[in-house]
Amino acid sequence: MEVKTRFAPSPTGYLHIGGVRTALFSWLYARHHQGKFVLRIEDTDRERSTQESVDAILQGMQWLGLDYDEGPYYQTQRFDRYQEVIQQLLDNNLAYRCYCSKEELDAMRQEQQKNKQKPRYDGRYREFKGTAPKGVDPVIRFKNPLEGKVVIDDLVLGEIIIDNKELDDLIIARSDGTPTYNLTVVVDDMDMQISHVIRGGDHVNNTPRQINMIRALGGSLPAYAHVPMILGGDGKRMSKRHGAVSVSVYEEQGYLPQALLNYLVRLGWAHGDQEIFTIDDMIQLFSLEHVNKAAATFDLDKLQWLNQHYIKSADNADLAQLFKQALSKHGISAASEPQVEKVVAVQKERVKTIEEMVQGSAYFFSDFEIYEEKPAKKFLNANGLTVLQAMREKFAVISDWNAENIHTEIQQYAEQSGLKLGKIAPPIRVAVCGSANSPSIDVTLELVGKNRVIERIDKAISHIQSQVE
Repeated sequence: MEVKTRFAPSPTGYLHIGGVRTALFSWLYARHHQGKFVLRIEDTDRERSTQESVDAILQGMQWLGLDYDEGPYYQTQRFDRYQEVIQQLLDNNLAYRCYCSKEELDAMRQEQQKNKQKPRYDGRYREFKGTAPKGVDPVIRFKNPLEGKVVIDDLVLGEIIIDNKELDDLIIARSDGTPTYNLTVVVDDMDMQISHVIRGGDHVNNTPRQINMIRALGGSLPAYAHVPMILGGDGKRMSKRHGAVSVSVYEEQGYLPQALLNYLVRLGWAHGDQEIFTIDDMIQLFSLEHVNKAAATFDLDKLQWLNQHYIKSADNADLAQLFKQALSKHGISAASEPQVEKVVAVQKERVKTIEEMVQGSAYFFSDFEIYEEKPAKKFLNANGLTVLQAMREKFAVISDWNAENIHTEIQQYAEQSGLKLGKIAPPIRVAVCGSANSPSIDVTLELVGKNRVIERIDKAISHIQSQVE
């Protein structure tokens, strides 16, 4: 049997971390077994589904490199097929029209709650043969078996046994005729010959109902694997404050797709103590047997650590392309010197994200108007003025502007003045970079360029003199 998995998001919002992990596990399982991976857009909720969300899903999958062998299929394009199956169930007395009004259903629930019973549809129209009530557009319900049990051999959670008496008759078509989630999922998984359904643990309650429907339709059951949910650091369900935001936000913040995938594969799955996995490693090693049954905890610090590792390990030329794109989004042109790759080379050891690299590198490419308050107050003062005036003269006479010659001039001034480097570099750094943070001062000045360095030192000298006056 060919292994065939699917990722089936609803385009009613963004593609979030939990969804990506489900997609990754499904993709890895298919790739590990040389099978196929299907992308299916479950867009039957017409009121909430948007094209913007569809685009976000497709773009997110592309950015992450989770390629699919079939799809994207859209459920809204398969309504004729769903209607055909619904009619088949009706014709075979496996489904029926239910004429319960909203008021009738509310009264039913209230009575059950009063009697301390589990709220559920009581099947009152299951064998109805009379005249249909006027003014009520019926829903269609699946006739769930009244006896027996459903046994799920879950590949992650183990054996799950559900008594059919616990399940009521599921609505498979709304009063306007549109099919519901549980019906469309069953039909799609059968038609697309999905062999393994890997999805979030929140779908466990749907599985016995779907199994009964597949059996009623004479289909072959897929294997099921329900992946435990992801929790925030406080043990609560993931929310935006925990990092449950659109995958596009992680891209915008400068996370690398390899780092995000590496992090997500370790959320609930392990291979010994190994932390770093290439895509090839993941494909080779991934198995459902090693997916943890317990919920995973999202740790942003761990993701940043991994991202920093991937940035440090990245090829400078590849990183430079991402860096240029990020600079451009901030309106910073990197077309001219200094060379972007050189900036990347000196900054990649110092940052956790590409966005952090941009924030810490803007002074290489464009002038700034304001100094950071604390370092300016500490270093752009009378003592700093003396240093800047002296170094301005020394820098002006350097004909071959490179880090080695810059370092030599700074070292000579240190010897002449009796000042330590720790007293010389900070005023220069604040004057040229606007802050107290940069790579080594000689390399920084080389990359900023001689003319800009002189201009910025002149500006800082004027700034100090205006403060003194």
